[in-house]
Amino acid sequence: MGSDHFHAYRLTSQPSPYSSPNPKTPIGSPLIESLKLEARNSPNCPFSTTFDSETLSAGASPSSFEACSSFNLPDNIHYMKNALQDIEMTLMAPDEEVSMPMNPPAQSRWPQQWAHEPTGSTSNMVQTQLVHSPTYGLSGTTTSSSYSNNIDLKQLLIACASALAGDNINEFENLVERARTLVSITGDPIQRLGAYMVEGLVARRELSGNHIYRALRRREPEGKDLLSYMYILYDVCPYLKFGYMAANGAIAEACRNEDRIHIVDFQIGQGSKWMTLLQALAARPGGPPHVRITGIDDPVSIYARGDNFELVGKRLEAVSKMFKIPVEFKALSVYAPFVTKELLDVRPGEAVVFNFPFQLHHMPDESVDVNNPRDGLLRLVKSFSPKVVTLVEQESNTNTAAFFPRFLETLDFYSAVFESMDAILGRDRKDRINVEQHSLARDIVNVIACEGKERVERHELFRKWRSWLTMAGFTQYPLSGYVNSVIRDLLARYSDSYNLVEKDGAMLLGWKDRDLISASAWH
Repeated sequence: MGSDHFHAYRLTSQPSPYSSPNPKTPIGSPLIESLKLEARNSPNCPFSTTFDSETLSAGASPSSFEACSSFNLPDNIHYMKNALQDIEMTLMAPDEEVSMPMNPPAQSRWPQQWAHEPTGSTSNMVQTQLVHSPTYGLSGTTTSSSYSNNIDLKQLLIACASALAGDNINEFENLVERARTLVSITGDPIQRLGAYMVEGLVARRELSGNHIYRALRRREPEGKDLLSYMYILYDVCPYLKFGYMAANGAIAEACRNEDRIHIVDFQIGQGSKWMTLLQALAARPGGPPHVRITGIDDPVSIYARGDNFELVGKRLEAVSKMFKIPVEFKALSVYAPFVTKELLDVRPGEAVVFNFPFQLHHMPDESVDVNNPRDGLLRLVKSFSPKVVTLVEQESNTNTAAFFPRFLETLDFYSAVFESMDAILGRDRKDRINVEQHSLARDIVNVIACEGKERVERHELFRKWRSWLTMAGFTQYPLSGYVNSVIRDLLARYSDSYNLVEKDGAMLLGWKDRDLISASAWH
């Protein structure tokens, strides 16, 4: 293909032949109103208040860093020159179509029912916090140290879960009311997490968890607001960067000699994750390959994001033109269990790549469905003899665990996540609250409050994923050692509390002594 034909972009967004199990309910519909009533019949629970997202301040803007000069490939030591350079800018920066204003509104628009935490200086030895909320009450709590108060709150949350697990309802209700006086969505990490875990416990008690989870999915902010929340999460935590960099490195190395590459992405999102890989492939000494990207996203996510596929197409078209690499894009709005060979349309001579970013845990196994959709999907993928399969997942054991140990695991996992965000973002930042509500709280409620097929957040430890993929006929593919070193440099720019370990052929990203994310590659 000559240079004058480098651009081979094609957008084929097509409606899914499968209907959504949930009808498209407009924002502000009776479903959302019933959501408010469902959560303790109170319109003021943490999920009923959406804070208007202000413009990203200088503290939340992407930071530039020198990333990568080579993937250290045999005989191609320079073809990945600057492959990961400015990755923070290119992966998630909003396009012109979804631009965000550069100056915050002059008038703060905090809902009046939520008051700021006190900002004046107080003694480190004695603190008085006023947590104002119609739901959680107005409480002045004086403790000898915030640390001991946090320990008390964590133990109180555990006691609430223990009472509920033992069906001691009166004790549970008394403990929950006490917990509500201590939690705050603008407090320290355990107070913020506690607010959502209390709601999850109450939803479990009232059997309303699935209703809340589905309503929260439909209540996702649309368009640029959703992009803003995703961008903030991407910017303040290295979790998404880690997953994208690990996947890109594995794909680049596995496909370094391929002329035609077909990437099947099981959560295309905004498509920005592929910018760096396409740039690297375009720089190959022998010329760029032809790249097809099949982007899959379920109908609910597509509905929330509006013209998501069109935006993905525009971004990939811009990358194709900028780096002179032929890119063809096909969009599939379909639930993962309904993906078929015919929909993927793999062509002869293509090196097929499958990418599962934080998505495979949504597929139920035989403990939920006798048909074992998870195993069925893995065997479908295996039937294509893929060049590489990349897997990024939360390192948490909540799939088959009973309620109480699952609660303890969730508390431990998300305590680390909320603490890591606290190291970067101020506690009274409205955009931080929005990120926690839209990106974390929904999953927390689902893990705690739902059972059976209603529980779609079913995280596994890497050793379980290794068993799953091995049984499906896969073998591990070595991850790039150079990308590993780049990720270590990345983590150092966030906090010394992040760590990266290599274990059983996977990379594990953690906060302090808690592993949070695993990345692995298979073929």
